[in-house]
Amino acid sequence: MPGTDQADATIRNLSTEHRRFPASPEFAAQSNVDASWWDRAAADPVAFWAEQAARLDWAEPWHTDHTWEPPLVGDELRVPRAEWFAGGRLNVAVNCVDRHVAAGRGEKVAFHFEGEPGDRRTITYAQLEVEVARAANALTALGIVQGDRVVLYLPVIPETIIITLAIARLGAIHSLVFGGFSAEALRFRIEDTGAKLLVTTDGQFRRGVAVAVKTAADEAVAGVDSIEHVLVVRRTGTPDIPWTDGRDVWWHDTVDTAADTHVAEYFDAETPLFIIYTSGTTGKPKGLVHTSGGYLTHASWSHWAIFDAKETDVHWCTADLAWVTAHTYVHYGPLSNGTTSVIYEGTPNTPHTARHLEIIERYGVTTYYTAPTLIRTFMTWFRDGLPAEYDLSSIRLLGSVGEAINPEAWVWFRENIGAGTAPIVDTWWQSETGAAVMAPLPGVSTLKPGSALRAIPGLTTKVVDDDGVEVPFGSGGYLVIEGTWPGMARSVWGNPQRYLDSYWARFAAQGYFFSGDGAKYDADGDIWLLGRVDDVINVAGHRLSTIEIESSLVSHPLVGEAGVVGVADSVTGDAIAAFVIPSAAPSSDDPDSWQRMRDELAPLLRAHITREIGAVAKPRDIFVVPDLPKTRSGKIMRRLLGDIVDGRPLGDTTSLQDETVPAQIELIVRHVRE
Repeated sequence: MPGTDQADATIRNLSTEHRRFPASPEFAAQSNVDASWWDRAAADPVAFWAEQAARLDWAEPWHTDHTWEPPLVGDELRVPRAEWFAGGRLNVAVNCVDRHVAAGRGEKVAFHFEGEPGDRRTITYAQLEVEVARAANALTALGIVQGDRVVLYLPVIPETIIITLAIARLGAIHSLVFGGFSAEALRFRIEDTGAKLLVTTDGQFRRGVAVAVKTAADEAVAGVDSIEHVLVVRRTGTPDIPWTDGRDVWWHDTVDTAADTHVAEYFDAETPLFIIYTSGTTGKPKGLVHTSGGYLTHASWSHWAIFDAKETDVHWCTADLAWVTAHTYVHYGPLSNGTTSVIYEGTPNTPHTARHLEIIERYGVTTYYTAPTLIRTFMTWFRDGLPAEYDLSSIRLLGSVGEAINPEAWVWFRENIGAGTAPIVDTWWQSETGAAVMAPLPGVSTLKPGSALRAIPGLTTKVVDDDGVEVPFGSGGYLVIEGTWPGMARSVWGNPQRYLDSYWARFAAQGYFFSGDGAKYDADGDIWLLGRVDDVINVAGHRLSTIEIESSLVSHPLVGEAGVVGVADSVTGDAIAAFVIPSAAPSSDDPDSWQRMRDELAPLLRAHITREIGAVAKPRDIFVVPDLPKTRSGKIMRRLLGDIVDGRPLGDTTSLQDETVPAQIELIVRHVRE
């Protein structure tokens, strides 16, 4: 996003949201943190994080709170190096399981699991301790020791949680891979980590169908010298799955038969805990390395503070267990705080669109954390309101994650799922940050629909221009993080230079971490996300945010969802193309019906954008489509929309929820242009 002058050096601030929702006195009276936490943390951030680290159980105390070697020393640009709580020794799994049992809370439920076919399982902390011990013993029998890498290719099932904790218990390093990724994507991660063990299933349930998994797993490990074993969970009972004697072992033959006690070792705070890969939609995926003590400190405290975690809570983070959202707010944050969580294997509309509502009612979910894409989907499914037969009164707090949430979706979420009273914690963070960086504190903050507001205590975010100079309130630019924090990724696995180049080199002089996101300040100094820098559209010198244009489109009553991209234009360089899912679909699936609806909607939406934002943001192209290409984590894959309009090959689409969507959109685009 290079700029030639100051006007071109910031992203234009086009829209304004005026609705405000102060914290209720009732919620504030019982909240875990108050406004004083920001001032206390700002006075000495390192001491603040040391105080939060003390919430964990340490076998040996640390001798140094924090050391930092910045990316620029004099004129020398070098890979930065951070340490938190050096010398301290702990075991992450003990902090998430054993200590709660030892404190007499073993009968508390750790997880309610619901499978897509309707099978259910409830696991207490005492039962989880036994299961993790068995898995740790089985891993040891398979030769796994501290520092070994184990790749998990698993769905959302209890065994995924159990084996993840067992790997952490041994001081080994886990890397979870989404179960819908291709064999090629899985193979890359196995080879890149040099994994010794792959854990997978015979199959998984997806949209009411048992989908084979083991064949793809076999393809991924074929000829990989580092792999010694493939541990297989029987999930679907798929018959005649491929099997390699001597390499492949069943979970029920190894884990279920192992000893049910295990003596834990303790590891240095900087011991690597996991490697998580960026999506790889642009370039080779980066394996981000997160360490034990600092990451767990950030994950545990942020869950307790942002989600106002209580002893009686039932927490549901709907992310797939392979995504970083679930690492932090399913695996480690809630477990470290002794919270009860829900995990659900399947899709939200199997076998009916109210499946999530049914689950909320069944388990009495109190905190519900999900993606804006699902919220917008709910808006289209439940246009006339939620089904009256489901009781959602247990909900006391809502959360949003994955990308910026449109203000209209935010308000719908609060009014319909949150009964008009539940605060929404709109969280901004990344795989790179480890845990939430910006979010409201629900008992303190005045909420603004669509804004994550400001950094949580102990962190500082800024919006800067090309030169690293903070922009004035009311202006847009690049979102950066000042300084370091415990949960930050320490490196890119096997490629520290890429860590420097990707995150630190651009603003090395200021010592800022570059997020890759655009953002703006409002008049109060609160921050609004404008999407990835790569998603900013440069129309005749005006740099426009896709998020703001999408939000404007979604605010129109005839639009359910929207995706906006920049496409090639011979006159303006870039032009705006908008793909909208209507609130009410055409009566027929044939392209002519979609064309007629487009002809009706396009002038209305262009006029709406002009009123809401300005003529500069008016889309050149508007396409009415039945769905958008979304990843399994709920993000719109805008790159594919641009490729379709500009006629480029689509490339890898294996991370999509529905791989048929691009072809449907291509047909509609072609029909419009004929």
